[in-house]
Amino acid sequence: MNRDFQAPGRSPVHAREAMASTSHPLATSAALEVLQGGGNAVDAAIAAVAVQCVVEPHMTGIGGDCFAIVMEPDGRLTGFNGSGAAPRAATPQKLSELGISQITDTSPHAVTVPGAIRAWETLLKAHGTRDFKSLFGRAVRYAREGFPVAPRVAHDWVEDIDKLAGDPLSAARYLVDGKAPKAGTILKYPHLANTLEKIAEGGADAFYGGDIADDIVATLRSRGGLMTHDDLAACHTTAVSPVLRDYKGHTVAELPPNGQGIIALVMLGLLERFDLEKLDPIGAERFHLEMEAARLAYGVRDRFVTDPGYMDVCHSHLIGEDYLDRLAKQISTGGRMTSVPHAHLAPQTDTVYLTVVDKDGLAVSFINSLFSSFGSGIVAPDSGVLLHCRGKSFKVEPGHANSIDGGKRPMHTIIPAMVLKGGAPWLSFGVMGGQYQACGHAHVLTNIIDYGMDVQAAIDFPRMFFNMDSHELEAEKRIPSSTLDGLKALGHSVVQAHEPIGGSQAIMIDKTRRLLTAGSDPRKDGHAAGY
Repeated sequence: MNRDFQAPGRSPVHAREAMASTSHPLATSAALEVLQGGGNAVDAAIAAVAVQCVVEPHMTGIGGDCFAIVMEPDGRLTGFNGSGAAPRAATPQKLSELGISQITDTSPHAVTVPGAIRAWETLLKAHGTRDFKSLFGRAVRYAREGFPVAPRVAHDWVEDIDKLAGDPLSAARYLVDGKAPKAGTILKYPHLANTLEKIAEGGADAFYGGDIADDIVATLRSRGGLMTHDDLAACHTTAVSPVLRDYKGHTVAELPPNGQGIIALVMLGLLERFDLEKLDPIGAERFHLEMEAARLAYGVRDRFVTDPGYMDVCHSHLIGEDYLDRLAKQISTGGRMTSVPHAHLAPQTDTVYLTVVDKDGLAVSFINSLFSSFGSGIVAPDSGVLLHCRGKSFKVEPGHANSIDGGKRPMHTIIPAMVLKGGAPWLSFGVMGGQYQACGHAHVLTNIIDYGMDVQAAIDFPRMFFNMDSHELEAEKRIPSSTLDGLKALGHSVVQAHEPIGGSQAIMIDKTRRLLTAGSDPRKDGHAAGY
């Protein structure tokens, strides 16, 4: 599929030495600076995400969680689960005693232990060559001296005025005269700059203990939260083996639960049972099959996926051929399923995803998130740490796979991915967009594998997703009306998506030609760059 150079768009980026692709230009620049200075892919990823925690404060932060997959040049894979747990005291019984029946995103009970900083340090110790002090320079400088607000960041910020205005400190830190900053506005976060410098000097322990931990605990306690110093001190990153499943001659690697990566593999397993490659990529039949597979797969997710210590099936069962055969029989090419297992989670969430490949072929697929836009909206005042709200995924009442419990990790939407071909590294990629991410993985991969798109075209290509409550389909505006009419004829209710659906970055690795080819989503501000 060749690009029309008379139409707006981007070319894929080709380079031979190293490549970085992020959702923000300043983060991509930070990654390249590290790579050209002799650092490796993991070093560059940490420098880039530290910048994003400053310049994309609605999407990510040091008060959030992190997941990553590192792929060695020979194809060996290591996964890192950097998600934090619920406070030990946060049991269904305790929340019931407090009169809590639902965890909203601005509740102190939505704040689980932030796992990102521990995960960054763990990644550096396992695969990096630099330390925080040498990698945080740009992030500290932007926080202290100021950075310009990027256009997509400014666009998103407007949607969060009411949330930020609901808390006096959040309003003071993140609104300008009660309004969202416009593109090009220079913002500074001196408290966050100081905190980044403390972490640069003292490592992750400076975040999970001392003044920063005091500030986080006191802030949550003042709002009725249950977080303790012991909860923060117990934060750890788990090394995990990625789950592998083949799709048409390619081996797709996703992290196991508590993330939803297994659901991307379920979707691919369902779509594999239909002749997707024979369909028009932007036609009704293709989107019908993708959305039906998504509706089934997300029903599976909400029934089973949680902290693996609490799952009542092994995740490998969910991608077993017999199970996928049974699921696929519920999909008809002739019409919409009338009912599927109901999804319960709210659809609006925010994240950053980035990927880096270095000159030696080390690749990292990396994702960091606050969950909802601006997380919980709760800022620890002295440290400037904006806390995430991943705990809103929990159910308060007992008996659900994802019921809250002390020390339990919640179900996560954020998922990095890798793909191998012939056992060799082939693609490092991810898709942002909260609940959409598993569906997005399947969409981008089928664009490349089934329809022969390059990585940039596959990312650019129009998207669709279903509303988690109504199962109404939400279509980006570039999907033609004939496709929407075809979907309606198949029984779907279809509306135009209010916002672009998700975002994505990808780097394709061609070892035989020593060529890297990258794409970055035009739905965001960032870009891919290499040398």
